[in-house]
Amino acid sequence: MNIKDEQAMLDAGKALALQLKPGTLVFLVGDLGAGKTTLVRGVLRGLGHEGSVKSPTYNLVEPYTVNDRSIFHFDLYRLTDAEELEYMGMRDYLNEQTICLIEWPDRGDGLLPKPDILVEIKINGCQRELLISDYKDV
Repeated sequence: MNIKDEQAMLDAGKALALQLKPGTLVFLVGDLGAGKTTLVRGVLRGLGHEGSVKSPTYNLVEPYTVNDRSIFHFDLYRLTDAEELEYMGMRDYLNEQTICLIEWPDRGDGLLPKPDILVEIKINGCQRELLISDYKDV
């Protein structure tokens, strides 16, 4: 799917939200500035969130409660070692009641389970190419 601008990325996130149910783990892969957080903003809007959506770069995780659903947005870019996920209690976040969206999942290699959905965002000039796959299809 070609994404022409920020609104198109938000719309793609809203469409992705329709596929998410409690227990879903989503990996978001793409270079810096590719639009991962913008996509998450669209997902959260699609799920009914009306407040602001911050990048969790410094906190590593931003929690949201939307319509009695717990959603966690992770940005693992700043991790220096995957073991840090153990210290932050990552296993507690990953359960059948939550939706977890993880940017930079490669930083947690070896400690993160396989995702249910893999989202790859490739920069193509001013546009983005969005590839969404069920993990079983990857």
